[in-house]
Amino acid sequence: MKRLENKVAIVTGANSGIGAATALRFAQEGANLVLCARRVALLEDMAKKCEAYGVQAVAVPADMTSHDDCIKVAQTAVEQFGKIDILVNCAGIADKHRPISECSDEWWDHVIAIDQTSLFYMSKEVLPYMEKAQSGSIVNISSIGGVFGSAGISYSAAKSAVLGMTKNIAIQYAPNGIRCNAVCPGPTPTPLNAPEQVKTFCTWFADRCAQHMNMTLPEASVEDQANAILFFASDESKAVTGQVLVVDHGTTL
Repeated sequence: MKRLENKVAIVTGANSGIGAATALRFAQEGANLVLCARRVALLEDMAKKCEAYGVQAVAVPADMTSHDDCIKVAQTAVEQFGKIDILVNCAGIADKHRPISECSDEWWDHVIAIDQTSLFYMSKEVLPYMEKAQSGSIVNISSIGGVFGSAGISYSAAKSAVLGMTKNIAIQYAPNGIRCNAVCPGPTPTPLNAPEQVKTFCTWFADRCAQHMNMTLPEASVEDQANAILFFASDESKAVTGQVLVVDHGTTL
């Protein structure tokens, strides 16, 4: 039996990077999927790739910073499949390594909305369905920036908040059979940190953060991150909740 057979999973940010790799990995393991992101063509293409593994995949175009859109995603999952077993909060944005001295109010609000508030909205809408079933797993995607502060101020703040929310949800819902854990990716090539994007980063602060990490070690792959997410989503981790898993080849040790 596949590890996620008969499970229904929502994956946000599912059209590229770690979210896309997670969607494909879950499809390989038999999960039916509700995939969410803003770029519609990429999202629909990902749904087709997932269905090639013999599962059902529903593409729901959504802006995860919109509470109404998050309500729509949760309702669509229940309407299509009757339940929600897994939520992977993967939607996010890189913050270009802007330190506090170079972070505008507008940029702060933008990053916090996507990397923190969207997880609050999505979890809030999914949890009542999981509570009714007395079962479920939420996997939040944080970052080594959330553990060590080694990113821009807004990103570090948001990803640190994700860890706090993860533990808080785990405490509340442990008696209800609902688990909440976090994966913290280290350096991982994705479209968010492609070379053309890195050119727009605050390079002097990125270099300063890198001085506190071992950047000679290999980068992780999106598949490495998806496998960690799969562990928390599956029943193999049924006794694990409120935990944080850093996936970075030891870069931050």
